[in-house]
Amino acid sequence: MKTKLFVITPPFTQLNTPYPATAYIKGFLNTKNIESVQADLGIEVILKLFSKEGLQNLFEVGGLTFSVGEVSDNSKRIYALQDEYLKTINPVIAFLQGKNPTLALQICQEDFLPEASRFAQLEELDWAFGTMGTQDKAKHLATLYLEDISDFIVECVDANFGFSRYAERLGRSANCFDELYEALQQEPTYIDTILLSILKERIETIQPTLLLISVPFPGNLYSAFRSAQWVKKHHPKIKISMGGGFPNTELRSLSDARVFEFFDFITLDDGEAPIEELINAITSSEVEMPLKRTFLLENGKVVYKNNSTKHDYKQSQVGTPDYSDLLLDKYISVIEIVNPMHRMWSDGRWNKLTMAHGCYWGKCTFCDISLDYIKVYEPVAANLLCDQMEEMIAQTGENGFHFVDEAAPPALMRALALEILRRKLAVTWWTNIRFEKSFTKDLCLLLKASGCIAVSGGLEVASDRLLKLIDKGVTVEQVAKVTRNFTEAGVMVHAYLMYGYPTQTIQETVDSLEMVRQLFEVGVLQSGFWHQFAMTAHSPVGLYPEKFGVVKETEAIGTFANNDINYTDSTGIDHDKFSFGLKKSLFNFMHGICFDYELQDWFDFKIPKTKISPDFIFDALHENEDFNIKPTAKIVWLGGKPFVEHFTKSKKGNSWEMMTLTFHDKKESFNIRTNKNEGEWLVEMLLKISVANVKIFTFQEIKANFEIQLEDFELFWYSKPIKTLREFGLLVL
Repeated sequence: MKTKLFVITPPFTQLNTPYPATAYIKGFLNTKNIESVQADLGIEVILKLFSKEGLQNLFEVGGLTFSVGEVSDNSKRIYALQDEYLKTINPVIAFLQGKNPTLALQICQEDFLPEASRFAQLEELDWAFGTMGTQDKAKHLATLYLEDISDFIVECVDANFGFSRYAERLGRSANCFDELYEALQQEPTYIDTILLSILKERIETIQPTLLLISVPFPGNLYSAFRSAQWVKKHHPKIKISMGGGFPNTELRSLSDARVFEFFDFITLDDGEAPIEELINAITSSEVEMPLKRTFLLENGKVVYKNNSTKHDYKQSQVGTPDYSDLLLDKYISVIEIVNPMHRMWSDGRWNKLTMAHGCYWGKCTFCDISLDYIKVYEPVAANLLCDQMEEMIAQTGENGFHFVDEAAPPALMRALALEILRRKLAVTWWTNIRFEKSFTKDLCLLLKASGCIAVSGGLEVASDRLLKLIDKGVTVEQVAKVTRNFTEAGVMVHAYLMYGYPTQTIQETVDSLEMVRQLFEVGVLQSGFWHQFAMTAHSPVGLYPEKFGVVKETEAIGTFANNDINYTDSTGIDHDKFSFGLKKSLFNFMHGICFDYELQDWFDFKIPKTKISPDFIFDALHENEDFNIKPTAKIVWLGGKPFVEHFTKSKKGNSWEMMTLTFHDKKESFNIRTNKNEGEWLVEMLLKISVANVKIFTFQEIKANFEIQLEDFELFWYSKPIKTLREFGLLVL
């Protein structure tokens, strides 16, 4: 029996780019010559909903609520302006897909789009439009327009709607399946009917034997079950399996048999080997086939089978992510917040890749470090990554890459940057990092030269005591220096921030906010996001709570999702009350304002004064630099070959030969002068250490080479000519 797979991401994940799980799986299936079709049903539902026909139906359905209950003035306004929405929706969606750029001029005149409550914030953001181009300003206004329609949907049509999530509440902390199961017994919602109409058409066209549903987040769990329910009812012969981030973290102790009314299988962790074994099992005539990390129902009971001898595939064996079948030209770029770093999650189409499986640090105590997706660390060789990048550029026509690593390893980032430069690839990329001291000024310059435009990393709690308790392996001072190195190289920096960590005091929360304020004030952070600590079952805090001064409220294991754990902290502090003030202050700092506000101004309750010196970050950034260079440091020249001129210099009757080396970089030309012998050596050495070469020379090798012909390398290395070259791309890595 020939297998045909249909691999889907149900609504909703992202508007601007496909979630990569299905592309990863399709890439792997290609290596096995297994036929598959993939679809992102989230973008397909959005496009049907946000169309002229979709809005006509929406207003008909939404209008029915006006007669049965109280409706806000905002929804009444949107409903009254429905003709304007119907007139503008198709052109706006085309504009956000990059197909209708001239519409920007109309949108920016602010008399084209109907406006409801989301536009009220515009007065606060007037300052931003001075620095935003017409296209970006129009994109932001069009985003507010869509959010107004979304508000109408939530109030009048479907309270569970969200652009990047659907019925998320049902997926969060669902340790019991009852509420989700009950929701699935109700009539399909308005959004469900759109989803199911698309699914029906795709299933009938593709006629798969196996349906794989990727569930990365709680916000697409309900739609996954709704999709599976429809397929089970109308096409009972199709086998259905769930995989992805949600089951990997939440469903590891699954025992509720009702789940298997919807799914035949649920696989955990890396999906390649489990899917291959599933295919073997459903195509074999054997009664009992081995499975890998797979839940299924046998004799009315949930069983977990991991009796396969097949090893997981190495990263070099899983193939290149394949984005074919996905509607790449139909994704919608939106700008929710005008901050240039913050918008990267919602604006632009990014090819997604991974530099390394797992995390090379793997120690942070709030993280799921006991699970394979963190624990099993396996980097991909830089040349293989570049091969994959070139394949994906050829397939998608996009040269933007988001490396979705837990934390990209600095040594691999360096190797990747060198390989990109060697191959002369014009790419744009960004990734997640740890703020560790390996990110020197020169490494950041190399990454920028290769196309790196941004990094995001966990500062978490900006307190050295808590960073030590988290086992983050960094200090606030070190983070400040690394963020400065990136910022000065022209790479934007986003920090993940945390509050409410076990034993965190109110004083530490206030001091953490002051550290963040200073990092933004000196200009070394461009963006950030506060999130409240959550205890998870697979983290060291969840596994050994007594070490962290917390007590689990319950030890009972639920029958469905088991990851988030309720707990009491020995401090007894209500950390929730800090949420609004932390987020409001950060919003202003990201827009470069309100640094002179007292910290007390952000809170409507009394907080202690900060104990952090007002110049802590400034002083940390102005310590003397360490000029020591390790003998093993790699030396690379990013610039080109110089034009050489000889001349003679005379003084007090003596004359000697000199050289002028003139260099041209992308922005300007500059020259340096040396004596003839040193100049000739330097010209030859710059060719050898050019980034275009495969061989990379160390500082020790260059020193030894110099001293074969000349004397006193240190005097030469720290001379003015070399100092000038260091400013223009002579890097010590």
